Amino acid sequence: MLHYPDIRLKQVSVPVSSFDQALREFLCDLEDTMRASPGCVGLAAPQVNYFQRIVIVDVSGKPGIAHNGRMLLVNPEMVSREGEAVGREGCLSVPDYTGNVARAERICVRAQDGNGEWREYRCEGYEARAVLHEIDHLDGLLFLDRLVSKRELFRRKAYRT
Repeated sequence: MLHYPDIRLKQVSVPVSSFDQALREFLCDLEDTMRASPGCVGLAAPQVNYFQRIVIVDVSGKPGIAHNGRMLLVNPEMVSREGEAVGREGCLSVPDYTGNVARAERICVRAQDGNGEWREYRCEGYEARAVLHEIDHLDGLLFLDRLVSKRELFRRKAYRT
């Protein structure tokens, strides 16, 4: 796992072009890494030093949250975004801090699955925030780059499990 201020976290990821066995094995490893981190709802390939456009998001474990279940997003593209809300975000790559970030309230994202088939997802609220957070990693951005203000960065008091 890469941690801030590792300069590799600023690297822009390249599109996935080969949907082969090596990709499928990486996808399993990425999901295992995400699931092994308590409270984690998403992980992007660059966080584990793999610079292709891949993220996994699954907020289904959070009670009362609208969700699409486990989303594997390969080469994600934003179709639309609506509204804006400020919310607190944390990140496995920035383990000691959280911060307030403005994000779209509702999004539509188009992405390929592990076999290269295109799918479209409509997300809202917390799930939309998680998807946008993970897609930012693909573009070399951290939540630190999107803070509402520098005063909106907080030292994490306790790790939630």
